[in-house]
Amino acid sequence: MTLTLRGSEEFFSPMAGVDAIVIGASAGGVEALSQLLPGLPADFRPAVLIVVHVRSDAPSLLPELFASRCRLPVVEPDDKAAITGGTIYLAPPGYHMLVEPDCTISLSVDPPVRFSRPSVDVLFESAALCFGDALLGIVLSGANDDGARGLEAIERAGGRCWVQEPRTAMSDAMPLGAIAGGGVRDVLTIDAMLARLRGMGQGSAT
Repeated sequence: MTLTLRGSEEFFSPMAGVDAIVIGASAGGVEALSQLLPGLPADFRPAVLIVVHVRSDAPSLLPELFASRCRLPVVEPDDKAAITGGTIYLAPPGYHMLVEPDCTISLSVDPPVRFSRPSVDVLFESAALCFGDALLGIVLSGANDDGARGLEAIERAGGRCWVQEPRTAMSDAMPLGAIAGGGVRDVLTIDAMLARLRGMGQGSAT
């Protein structure tokens, strides 16, 4: 899958064909993301799409929070927004965020999945269909098992799967559920994840 860089240059991930990264988090996930996202360099090239379980009855403060801390652009996308490499996309409260086959974002008010909307599984499964083996899925701290089935879909599509080391998570249910699902390749601390992601520009992060 080919994406577009900021500007008109074509986007090809420098890391062994990883074009996009999907991240799921719930309780404790903001803290994990606060360690991870600000460490990504300004020339980081994969698109990053994130679902965090947040309240649906109020605007999210996360885009503003991370925009002030990150070197990459941080946006809360509109429906049908094009996915651009080197951009962080945060799912809006109350909407499932999906990846369409044409590399655009779709927002849905379909019923909650795993009691959640947005759902990590919904993002991961749709992104796996779009990006296949060019996708990296990451499950961070959280209080339910949302994301476990999504990682299985990514694994079946040939993508890579990382999970936060449960002992380092504020809430270990999501990491443990993902590990139990069997679709996990690497269990890592946030620091280890960041070291691999930073290495994308120099070669492989596997």
